[in-house]
Amino acid sequence: MENQSVIQIKNLTKIYRDFWGRKKVRALNSLSLDVKKGEVFGLLGPNGSGKTTTMKLLLGLLFPTEGEITILGKPASDVSKNEWIGYLPEESYLYRFLNAEETLDFYGRLFDMSPQQRKERSNQLIELVGLQNARKRQLKEYSKGMTRRIGLAQALINNPDLILLDEPTSGLDPLGSRDMKDLIVKLKNEGKTVVMCSHLLADVQDVCDRIAILYAGELKELGRVEDLLKEQNETELLTSKLSPAAIADVEAALAKHSAKLIRHGHPTNSLEDLFLKTVQKSQERPGQRYVPTASEKS
Repeated sequence: MENQSVIQIKNLTKIYRDFWGRKKVRALNSLSLDVKKGEVFGLLGPNGSGKTTTMKLLLGLLFPTEGEITILGKPASDVSKNEWIGYLPEESYLYRFLNAEETLDFYGRLFDMSPQQRKERSNQLIELVGLQNARKRQLKEYSKGMTRRIGLAQALINNPDLILLDEPTSGLDPLGSRDMKDLIVKLKNEGKTVVMCSHLLADVQDVCDRIAILYAGELKELGRVEDLLKEQNETELLTSKLSPAAIADVEAALAKHSAKLIRHGHPTNSLEDLFLKTVQKSQERPGQRYVPTASEKS
């Protein structure tokens, strides 16, 4: 079950055309990737890289020019799959004159939930996102951070298997951001699959198992976060506390000073460094794409 693909994208291309049908923008170019069951997957890229287009294609709001998308075993064009998907857009479309309870009750009706189910699920989600003290306030009185919280609750009302999050920590203070990231990890631990886009790279680094970096509609990097951030050409050693004399002589004889080798491996960059390096390479070498190794294909 761990290797089961929840999302399969094969050679996906999306071309936007103008009024006369002429090619205007190639938003995606032969994108291929899989998202596995139970992982948190980060979709990264600068503005215009194709992240939002990919999200809309996954939801069936757009149709691909070429390629295939399979979600939860169904084609992306099959709207019945959306019953098992939760979606938090970058800007939540909520009714300003409803309160939190009314908002969740309204969206619960879209999934044909009984009144008792809607009430129980709404109470559970309001507590989960920390809006107990604002459950009766109209949404027009909410701050942006509170709006993100109720937007997430709305995305989870149907207890989905797959959750798509577009900028989930946008507008949240550091404590709220930490709560949101903890919640994403909690969803993963419950067996949910989460795909998230974010410009806050530290947030992605904190919670994602794997990431894909897009640039100009093409896949430039793909892999586990810890693997991508390793500096393969350097090695670092972590030892127990050394005296000044031992530090001066460490390259010659670490063991002579009874220093314990705690860990060795490759030093890591930050996700921000990786992201900027990938974008810079893409600008210098347009058309160069991510190519999986033989071991990754197997």
